[in-house]
Amino acid sequence: MAATAAMRETSHQTDSVAFPPPNVSARPVDRTAWIRAFRAVRDETEHRAAPLSPEDQQIQSMADASPTKWHRAHTTWFFEQFLLREHVPGYCIYDERLHYLFNSYYVAAGPRQPRIMRGLITRPTADEVAGYRAHVDRAVERLLSDATDSTLDTVLPVLEIGLYHEQQHQELLLTDILHAFAQNPLGPVYDAEWRFPRPVSSNGTAELQGRVVKIGHDGDGFSFDNESPRHETLILPCQIDRGLVTNAQWLAFIEDGGYARPELWLSDGWLAVQAEGWEAPGYWQRNDAGQWSSMTLAGQTSIDPALPVTHVSYFEADAYARWAGRDLPTEFEWETAATEGLLDDAFGLVWQWTRSAYLSYPGYRPVPGALGEYNGKFMSNQFVLRGSSVATSDGHARIGYRNFFYPHQRWQFTGLRLSNYRD
Repeated sequence: MAATAAMRETSHQTDSVAFPPPNVSARPVDRTAWIRAFRAVRDETEHRAAPLSPEDQQIQSMADASPTKWHRAHTTWFFEQFLLREHVPGYCIYDERLHYLFNSYYVAAGPRQPRIMRGLITRPTADEVAGYRAHVDRAVERLLSDATDSTLDTVLPVLEIGLYHEQQHQELLLTDILHAFAQNPLGPVYDAEWRFPRPVSSNGTAELQGRVVKIGHDGDGFSFDNESPRHETLILPCQIDRGLVTNAQWLAFIEDGGYARPELWLSDGWLAVQAEGWEAPGYWQRNDAGQWSSMTLAGQTSIDPALPVTHVSYFEADAYARWAGRDLPTEFEWETAATEGLLDDAFGLVWQWTRSAYLSYPGYRPVPGALGEYNGKFMSNQFVLRGSSVATSDGHARIGYRNFFYPHQRWQFTGLRLSNYRD
């Protein structure tokens, strides 16, 4: 998939990747392969954190973001809480106090530190979190080596969710530190060698025929519960852009007064423009000579017109589509087009906003227990994004993957492509 090549260009991927893991239902169980997959994911988190100082790992720049140290500890807590604590008799909890500090939103798992106050947790230190990770890693690898086959039947689905969960936090680790560095007048550099991958140079549109299509997970391989059940839905005849909206196209929107024309914006979007003072995508700055640059993981960089626009909110994407006389695709149109190979750069550059509200599929039921809080309870007031981004870990992207954010949020690598309905 394109996501693989794109991620390698960023130089944040480990040299030897054993992911995704083997099929959960495979027999006999390849324990060594599962251990390799576990180590690969855990090592990738540390690889991404390695360029950061202890002070960098402590900062929380806004309520939506979390400190790097918290991401490292929370993903460790996940394995300790849902895997070791529940499935290893006599397991010795590393430090019970950490479960309050590093639970995120799992109400069934107990009370937690308020999200907005995660940056106040100066202890444990970054080095002590490394000790916590090592303790849990040893215990998980012991479990995978020594458990009976019947125990593994129960354990492996939880482990697999934990691995994909940690990969989600690997992406957040990068986007959260980018937001933090963007607040620093010194313009810190995360990785001087980081480069945004070049997009496929694509013009034109692809035709989607109106018909009933099947959407959702087909049962092959891993999926999150919000990707099911597979079901039929109607798509209308439309054209969908093969390529992503570029910085050059977005500059035309800016120059045409796009951020100053209330008729282009949803009411809540216009309120956000006014309240936040938006004049351009997130991290863009214009100098006295009128030239645009953007904060990136390589520091402040001139805007490249050929690259896809990123760090735009749903409100901005919707306003741009209205300005262009086009539409954002639905998530079902996007999934159908991606399945049919009609989209360039579907993966590995930017998550793409759709105009679909994040809702349950017909017949959806969350999994039982605390893990049922993973996706289902957030199905309100958010919009679906499809694809993957430059920060998405190798092996994580899938055609049916449903990402979701609130319409005002734009600190992720979020962009768009457009569609158009035929008469």
